[in-house]
Amino acid sequence: MGRFHFLKEKKFYINLLIILLLCGVLLWITFRLLDRYTRHDKVFTMPDFVGQDYRQVKHDYSKEFNFILIDSVYPKGQQPGSIYQQDPLPGSKIKKGRNVYAIIVAVTPEKTVMPNLKGISLREAIGRLESSGLDVDYLDYVSYSYKNNVIDQYYQGQPIEEGTELVKGSKIMLRVGIGDDKAKVKVPNLIGKHADEVKRILNLAGLNIGSEEWDDRDSLQYMCVMRMSPGPSSGTVNAGTYIDVWYHSNRTMDFNKEMDVLLHEDSIFNKPQPIIIDTITDTISETIETNDYEYEDEF
Repeated sequence: MGRFHFLKEKKFYINLLIILLLCGVLLWITFRLLDRYTRHDKVFTMPDFVGQDYRQVKHDYSKEFNFILIDSVYPKGQQPGSIYQQDPLPGSKIKKGRNVYAIIVAVTPEKTVMPNLKGISLREAIGRLESSGLDVDYLDYVSYSYKNNVIDQYYQGQPIEEGTELVKGSKIMLRVGIGDDKAKVKVPNLIGKHADEVKRILNLAGLNIGSEEWDDRDSLQYMCVMRMSPGPSSGTVNAGTYIDVWYHSNRTMDFNKEMDVLLHEDSIFNKPQPIIIDTITDTISETIETNDYEYEDEF
């Protein structure tokens, strides 16, 4: 009997056929399961969820995607609970049911601690506040030998000690010495400056921000100072003076081109007006005195 005698038997071919059929069925089942698992030919364009409320997005798209929250951050000016960053990025091709990783804006505000500002210069105090994520509320100048030296620190009208926990962005009032000479401070030129830097410039100069008016509405990054009162043409003012400012969008006004005009308008706006009443009073007084002299001469 030869080595390959089984090739002549019918039973061998029947078994071979059964094996091939089973392999075919297994391969078919495997590919079907892969298609189902990978969602073959079911591709979606990833929506842009940035800035939207995370809970609402998760509720609305729970059947399409599996959302996974991986972190929270504390960016300024963002709505708490909104999506700050997503992966995959908006516009990406993604299949239904895949994971979407999200970073959201923290719902609970970020905390910081109050630094000690007593006994240091105003400039250094402002720097320490900024490093701690805090802001100047306003400057209160009082009689004190050392000029621009921080005497005390207040939060919501009450003294606040070093190490006190605060929410980032809290405003701190600084009580500052005016100095023995009580010298006035120079008004900085704010015309053309962006709105987000105006308050800091004024505080560093020993001044406070007064009322803020918006001539038009645009994103804060485009708003610049168009007019101020008192303006730079005023020269010097008392420390702690409040400066009122008016803003206009630099997308609708060329501040570089209009600078001379704006500064001229500021000069006119801040130019002291003559006191007509006093002039008339002085003239009347002089006339009365002259008449009195003439009357006396007659005798």
